[in-house]
Amino acid sequence: MVENSASFCLLSVLFVLLFSPALAIKKSYVVYMGAHSHGKEVTSVDYDRVRDSHHEFLGSYLGSTDKAKESIFYSYTKHINGFSAMLEDEEATEISKHPQVVSVFENRGRKLHTTRSWNFMGLENNDGVIHPSSIWKKARFGEDTIIGNLDTGAWPESESFNDEGLGPIPSKWRGLCQSDSDPAFHCNRKLIGARYFNKGYSTLAGSLNSTFSTPRDTDGHGSHTLSTAGGNFVKGSSVFGYGNGTAKGGSPKARVAAYKVCWTPIMGNECFDADILAAFDMAIHDGVDVLSVSIGGEAAAYVNDSVAIGSLHAVKHGIVVVTSAGNSGPGAGTVSNVAPWLITVGASTMDRQFPSYVTLGNNKRYKGESLSVEALPKGKFFPIVSAASAKAQHATTEDAQLCKAGALDPKKVKGTILVCLRGGNARVDKGQQAALAGAVGMILANDYASGNEIIADPHVLPATQISYTDGLDVFTYLDSASTPTASITHPTTQLGTKPAPVMAAFSSIGPNTVTPEILKPDITAPGVSIIAAYTGAGGPTNQDFDKRRVKFNSVSGTSMSCPHVSGIVGLLKNLHPTWSPSAIKSAIMTTARTRDNAVEPMLNASHIKTGPFAYGSGHVRPNRAMDPGLVYDLTIDDYLSFLCAQGYNETQIKTFTQGPFKCPNPINFIDINLPSITVPNLNGSVTVTRTLKNVGSPATYKARILRPVGISVVVEPNVLEFKKIGEEKSFKITLKVKGSKAPKDYLFGQLIWSDSKHYVRSPIVVKCT
Repeated sequence: MVENSASFCLLSVLFVLLFSPALAIKKSYVVYMGAHSHGKEVTSVDYDRVRDSHHEFLGSYLGSTDKAKESIFYSYTKHINGFSAMLEDEEATEISKHPQVVSVFENRGRKLHTTRSWNFMGLENNDGVIHPSSIWKKARFGEDTIIGNLDTGAWPESESFNDEGLGPIPSKWRGLCQSDSDPAFHCNRKLIGARYFNKGYSTLAGSLNSTFSTPRDTDGHGSHTLSTAGGNFVKGSSVFGYGNGTAKGGSPKARVAAYKVCWTPIMGNECFDADILAAFDMAIHDGVDVLSVSIGGEAAAYVNDSVAIGSLHAVKHGIVVVTSAGNSGPGAGTVSNVAPWLITVGASTMDRQFPSYVTLGNNKRYKGESLSVEALPKGKFFPIVSAASAKAQHATTEDAQLCKAGALDPKKVKGTILVCLRGGNARVDKGQQAALAGAVGMILANDYASGNEIIADPHVLPATQISYTDGLDVFTYLDSASTPTASITHPTTQLGTKPAPVMAAFSSIGPNTVTPEILKPDITAPGVSIIAAYTGAGGPTNQDFDKRRVKFNSVSGTSMSCPHVSGIVGLLKNLHPTWSPSAIKSAIMTTARTRDNAVEPMLNASHIKTGPFAYGSGHVRPNRAMDPGLVYDLTIDDYLSFLCAQGYNETQIKTFTQGPFKCPNPINFIDINLPSITVPNLNGSVTVTRTLKNVGSPATYKARILRPVGISVVVEPNVLEFKKIGEEKSFKITLKVKGSKAPKDYLFGQLIWSDSKHYVRSPIVVKCT
C-alpha cells in the first residue's frame, strides 16, 4: 500500500510538470512612453496624476490597479514619461504593442567605464596635454555652470568639493541632498545636490539594507569622475607623493551634483537602466547644465537604451550630455553610447609619466611605470623568475603566469622579483599574490592585446609595468641566463614626455554598429593614469586586502576621459550660454587635433598610426573650442527626423514632442548635420549636405580637402562668406570612387574650412562597396 501511494505521488508530479503551463517568471522592465506635457507651473498634483495614469494603464493589462501598484517600482513623472515594473515576458510583449508605448525593454545592467579589473584611473594636476588657462579665465572657471554626474555618488569630505570662494547656490537649482541613513553626508555651495537610485538594482540584488540609502561613494569611481569634471582647486595633491601639484577639475568653480546609480557589481554590472532613467529624469528637473555619464553597455537600438533615451530628453532641455566610449578596445565596432546627440569620448595618454626602470643582469634597461610606495635597495640585484616557472603543484601554467590566487609556489617565489603577465585578473592583485608568495618585487609584462600601453598603479610591493615588446626581451633573458637577476628603480614623476597623446589600448573604437553613418567616438581626451579625488572608504587598489587610504588616486579608463570633456563643456556653457548642445559639441570636435606633441600623427598603443575610429575628430583642445569660428548646429527636430529614418513612426515620435511633428521624406542618415562625414556604403558617388553657422566675426572661409585614397572629393561652393553672427550657409560635398579598384576597407580624409584664423575640421570616413 505504501509503495502504491508513492508511485501515485510520483505520477502526479510528472503529470503537473508535463502538462501544466510553466510557472511565470517576472523580470524588471522599462516601459518608455515619450515625454510629458506639463505646463510651466507644475505641482505635486500633476506628478501624482501621472503616477495614477501609469497605474491605470498597467492595471488594464494586469487586471487591477492594485496589481499595477505592486508591480511598478519607478514612475517617471517629471520629463520622461514611463515606468519600470516587474512583468512577465508575455505581459511586456503585449504592452509594447500599445500605440502610446514607444518601447519596452529589460532592465539591463551596464558597466562603469573604468579599467579597474585590468587598469586604473584619476584626475589631472597642473600638467598634462590639456592646458586650458585661457578658457579658464574667460569662462570664469565655469562658476555659473551646474555639472551633474551619474556614477557611484560622491565622497563629500573630499577637499575637491570644498566651497571656498563660491557665492550662493544658483537660484535655478531645485535639487536636494538626499542622505536618509547617512547624517554625516553634507552638501554645500560646491556639492549642491546628491541623490541615489537603487530600485532597479534591488530587483536583481534583492532586499537592500540601510547602507544603500545614501549617495555616498564607497567605491571611489564617482568621486574621481565628479572631481575631474568640476573639482575645486586643491594645492599639494598627489598619490603617495607622485604627480604633486594643484588638483582641479575642468570647471573648477562649477557647482556639482552627484546622482548615484551604480552599486556593487551583479554579474559584472553595476548600473541598471531603470535607475539610470530615474536619475536622468530628476537631473533634468533639478536644473543641471551638463551631465557627465561614465557608464555604458553594448550598443543597442536608441529607444531600448536608457542613456540614449535620458540624454535625448536632456538635450531637449538644453543640457549637454557627455559619455564614455567604453573600455572594450582595441577591437573594431566596440564603441558604446553611439547616439548622435551624445558627446562620446575615447581615452588617450597625457604628457606625464611615472617611470620605474628594470635593469637585467645583462645590463639591459627597460622603462616601465608604477606608483609603488615601497622601494628595493638602490642598485641591488635580486634573482628574477617567471611566474609560470613558479607555479604551485596543482595550478595550471596559465593561472600561474597571470599570478592568480593560489597559483604560485612560495618556495620558488620567496626572495625573487617575479615576472607576471598582464590580463585575466586585476594588475594590483597580481602584485598582492606575488607579495603573499614572498616576492620582493614584481615586473608586470603586458600581454599582446595591451601592446605598449603602460599604466601606473599603486602596487603593494616594489613593482613596475613594462610593454609587450620589452616583456618579450625579459622572458628571452629568463630562458637564456643561467642565474638571471634584476633590479627595479623607485618611480619618479616625469613631465613633457613624448609622444603624447597616444590612444589607450582599452579605449573602444568604431565603427558604430547601430548607425554606421554616425562616426563614434566623437573626440578623445586624457584617460590614462589620471589623478583625482577618491573615497575614504577603500584603498587605492579597490581590493579588500588594501588597508591604505588616499585623498587622491590615479585611475585609467574612458570613465576618466569623459569628465575631462564634461568640464570643458562646463566652461563653454559659461562662456556661450546661448549655444545649443550640438553647437558646443561641434566647437569641441572641429577644433581638435590629430597630431601629438612631436607634431606627428597620433599613434595607438602598438605605436601604429591611428585614425577617426579611435579618436573621432581628434584630441580635445579647450582653448581653441571657445572660438571655433563656425559650428554645425542641430535642433531637437533634427534628431527626431533622424529617429524617423531609424524606422520609428510619427505616432511614436509625437509622444516625445507632445505636439505636431511630421517625419520628412526622404531621409538620409549621411545628411544629419554633424561635424563629421561618414559614408559606409559608397557605390559610385554620393552627395552629402551640411550647414555651417557663423559664431565669430564676419569672415570668408575657403574649403580644403585631404582626400581619402582612391576617392575624389568636390565641395560646392568651396567659398562661404559670412557677414554676421548667426548667419547660416549650406554646402554640398560629393564623394566619388576613382577607377574600379578602390580599396574596400574604410578610408579616411578631412574637410577643413578656414578664414586663415580659424580651422574648422571634419573627419571624412568612407567605405566602398
